[in-house]
Amino acid sequence: MIDFKEILEKHALFLAGKKGVECADLRRVKLRNADLRGAELRGADLRGADLSESDLSEADLSEADLSGANLSEADFSGANLSGAKLSGADLRDANLSNADLSYSNLSGANLRCADLLCANLIGANFIDANLRDAYLSGAEIFEGWKLKK
Repeated sequence: MIDFKEILEKHALFLAGKKGVECADLRRVKLRNADLRGAELRGADLRGADLSESDLSEADLSEADLSGANLSEADFSGANLSGAKLSGADLRDANLSNADLSYSNLSGANLRCADLLCANLIGANFIDANLRDAYLSGAEIFEGWKLKK
């Protein structure tokens, strides 16, 4: 069984520059419906993880690798995902309102019915992403240019 608290503590030491400590390796971890509000996961390896229906609101996932992860119905409201790798991720029905997705890679991601209300999308890569029925009102896609509400 994974001791998630211990992993987060070690990751915090990694972020603080402690020698000999590696970034959190959470590849293919199953954390469905987890409460990760405000979690510090900057640079974490979450490739192929299942975080569906989890609460990651206000979490720091900047530069994290979430490629191929199941993030459907997850709450990322107010989260920092700047520079994150989300290629091929399943973000169907995810709440990304007020999230910072600047310079993130969402190529091939499924964002069908995702809520991107007032999200920062500056420099994000959406090549081959599915944005069908996604809510983009107020999202900033170029510096100083927001989609109308």
